Amino acid sequence: MNIYVGNLPYSATEDDLKNTFSEYGEVASVTVITDKFSGQSKGFGFIEMPNDSEADAAIKQLNESELKGRNIKVNQAKPREDRPRRPRY
Repeated sequence: MNIYVGNLPYSATEDDLKNTFSEYGEVASVTVITDKFSGQSKGFGFIEMPNDSEADAAIKQLNESELKGRNIKVNQAKPREDRPRRPRY
């Protein structure tokens, strides 16, 4: 299952997320989204967990939990095509 993690502190690393989520099961991959020019975190990322029941447990336990002083948002990631497109000006 692909999991969205939002409201991340900018100091949070992929290792921080992997350590946090691996308490609930196997973590296949972790990606913190960064600005392509500055390299600064954009404050969100994605976790891939192959076992759906472990992923569900992680979502339930970690949503609204604190990570480095911020309450993170955790939910199942939506496929790109399901999101509305923002107009470009």
